[in-house]
Amino acid sequence: MRAPVHRRPWASAVAFLVVISCLVPGCSLGGVTAVPVPGGTPHPSSAVTMPPSRAPLVMVIGDSFTVGSGPVRGWNGYAARVARELGWQLVTAGAAGTGYVNPGRVGRTFQRSFEEELSWRPAPDLVIVSGGRNDRRIGAARIENAAVRLVGSIRRRWPHTGIVMVGPIWVAKAPPWAYRIREAVAIAAERLEVPFLDPLDVLDTHGRGWGRGAVLPDGVHPTLLGHLRLSRWMIAELREHGIEAGSP
Repeated sequence: MRAPVHRRPWASAVAFLVVISCLVPGCSLGGVTAVPVPGGTPHPSSAVTMPPSRAPLVMVIGDSFTVGSGPVRGWNGYAARVARELGWQLVTAGAAGTGYVNPGRVGRTFQRSFEEELSWRPAPDLVIVSGGRNDRRIGAARIENAAVRLVGSIRRRWPHTGIVMVGPIWVAKAPPWAYRIREAVAIAAERLEVPFLDPLDVLDTHGRGWGRGAVLPDGVHPTLLGHLRLSRWMIAELREHGIEAGSP
């Protein structure tokens, strides 16, 4: 048999006073304002007052370099580090092994990642499309056309959203075919009049890549240090193009 519940004599009185006080217009309970309605029953207001300004909303479409790989998860990757430094709200989309044309093991290209993960969301201030190295077996013309199609879809969905394209990323020395992909993405960006950031330029300039300790034992993906250096490079490039707070 359940034991009787003994209520403290003051508990009912306190509850009564809270309920009565919240019948008064302007009463706040847990940050929600009670508003009088016909019939006298209060309900939370449906008109939420937003602050006059907010952090820019930025979306990044990419591959494993963007969403995380190995011991480095997405929240420690270059995109998250850039967002923290520049005060962005960040949404990432994509999957390992994917590209503009290559659907990878997950069966979706950058285009599909945009359509399924991002296109139904409210308009962001900026979209960054980053990648291409997984398209190594694809002809340059197909990569270029897929990139143009993707950016066109983004523009039709969100006409006032800024767009930036980032070429394929190599932390260590890049093979010759990496430059074929880079040129295809760069040409697409030029056709679309979209800012293009070129990570391979770091290899061309410094020769040794992103420095000692920047690449995981697989020889492909960045370490935490590599992501840090990549984020610093990207922040500098974005600022050089006047893109720091989500502006196109």
